[in-house]
Amino acid sequence: MTEPERLTLRITRHLNASAERVFDAWLEPETVVKWLFKTPTGRIEHVSIDARVGGSFLITRRDSEDVEHVGRYLEIERPRRLVFTFAVPKFSTVATRVAIDIVPLASGCELTLTHEGVLPEWSERTQSGWGMLLEGLAAQLA
Repeated sequence: MTEPERLTLRITRHLNASAERVFDAWLEPETVVKWLFKTPTGRIEHVSIDARVGGSFLITRRDSEDVEHVGRYLEIERPRRLVFTFAVPKFSTVATRVAIDIVPLASGCELTLTHEGVLPEWSERTQSGWGMLLEGLAAQLA
C-alpha cells in the first residue's frame, strides 16, 4: 500500500509585538491557555509544557468533549525558531511537523508557520485553523 500524499502549508502574519513576546507565547502555559488551540466554542482545560528540545506538550481543549493536542519539541532557538511534532490523537495517530519562524522588524515581527505532512483532506481545515489561531495570538499580544 502506498503512503498518501502529504502537503506543506505555510501562513505568514505580521504581529505588533516583539519577536521575544511572540516566541514566548508558544511556550508559557499562562499565555498558551488563552489562545493556542482555543476555539470560539471551546476552552482550554489543561496545558502541560516541557519547553526543551526533546520535551513535550499536551494541551486539552474541551468543546462537547475533550480533544488533546500533543507534540514534542525538536528545535528551540529563542526568539527566532520553534519546531515541534504535532498530533491530535482523537483524529489521527500520525504526527506532523510544525515550524515557527519569527523575524524581528522595526515594528513588531513577522511570523511564518510551516506545517509539513498534512493530508490533503485536512489541508483546508488545517490552513483555516492555524489562521484563526494566529489571529487569536495577535489579539492576545495586542
